Amino acid sequence: MTNIEKINSLLDKLEEKLGSSSSLREENLKHIGQLVKTLHLDKKHSNFDTIFNYKAMNLAGIGLKNEDFGEIREGKYVQIIAIASEINEEGQKIIKNLSLGYYGKAERLKEKDKQNIIEFVLRWRYEKTFRHSDYYQRLLATIT
Repeated sequence: MTNIEKINSLLDKLEEKLGSSSSLREENLKHIGQLVKTLHLDKKHSNFDTIFNYKAMNLAGIGLKNEDFGEIREGKYVQIIAIASEINEEGQKIIKNLSLGYYGKAERLKEKDKQNIIEFVLRWRYEKTFRHSDYYQRLLATIT
């Protein structure tokens, strides 16, 4: 195989990966949209895209770490917590925790609801990663 053939082969593989990444993202956004409705998060966010204005998304009442992934926390309440930041009158950055969805006591949560809640948080974080990547690609484009 000549060097040009190798380069063309690598370019083809890169193009395939980029296309696959784009379709993964589209599929992820579609699932997030469905979960927003299923979990009734659209009551607080009628404009779907505003849900990505938050800095982070956490979960109370269900473990997301490797050692306790998906385990309910007895006696705790299940909530999807959005992390937002704003600047106060003194110019200081303030972090706010906002409840996007409240689902009651963890031990009373149905298994399907638990799965949907976990899936929403993970898919939201995945999309946020894509958005950060887009941001840095735009910045890099300005200096190259």
